[in-house]
Amino acid sequence: MPDSDELSSLVGQWFQSPQGIAVLRVEQTLVTPIISRLFGYHILQVGCNNEVSLIGDSPVGHKITFVPVHRPGSTQPVANNEELPLANGSIDVVVLHHALDFTDDSHRLLREVTRVLRPGGQMLIIGFNPISYWGLWKFFKRRINIPWRGRFISRKRISDWLHLLELHIESVDYGVHFLPLNFSRLLRYADKLEKFGASIKSPFGGAYFILCIKQRIPLTPILPKWRSLRSRATVIPAAENVRAKIH
Repeated sequence: MPDSDELSSLVGQWFQSPQGIAVLRVEQTLVTPIISRLFGYHILQVGCNNEVSLIGDSPVGHKITFVPVHRPGSTQPVANNEELPLANGSIDVVVLHHALDFTDDSHRLLREVTRVLRPGGQMLIIGFNPISYWGLWKFFKRRINIPWRGRFISRKRISDWLHLLELHIESVDYGVHFLPLNFSRLLRYADKLEKFGASIKSPFGGAYFILCIKQRIPLTPILPKWRSLRSRATVIPAAENVRAKIH
């Protein structure tokens, strides 16, 4: 992967291409109703380009995004996605927008965002699906270009990681059912293909949307093991103390 600043620029340029615009439109359509159901005080989006936001319509008041490097005139906070300057359990909702696709250590990044997510908090993971036309197309494309240089991690592998981190999957959706062609004329049919793929609930969409929740660890009270104390007989029973005198 290139450095974070260059990667941010490359991803931003792709999302401005006809293909990237079509993908982002589908993702926003699927993410908006999910985000509208997630509440809390703080929502964090982790991605490769801060100019692409999926949390703008979230009902959560405090929205957090980081930029990879400081730019003159920018007031946004700077941070590495794999070393977030946030306290443990401080975030209510986390949105991973292709962040796992474009990093050298996806597992490390997932552990980091899990760390800052509070118990009971929810995480939405958006990633490219390798079991799709997009995944197949990747083998025939030059992998120096976006999005083909991404990792395209399988949903099953993501599920295994989530299980290890005690994140419970609530739902899995698929989108981006149109062919991965970057031609404006063909992309006009993207909406029709998207509706068809959604109607048959096809698991072969170019992107998956995994919603999971950080399971609460129940607190089991540790009860002290009291030793039963035998009561000492400090008084001799009257029945044994009273003896009848026979005259």
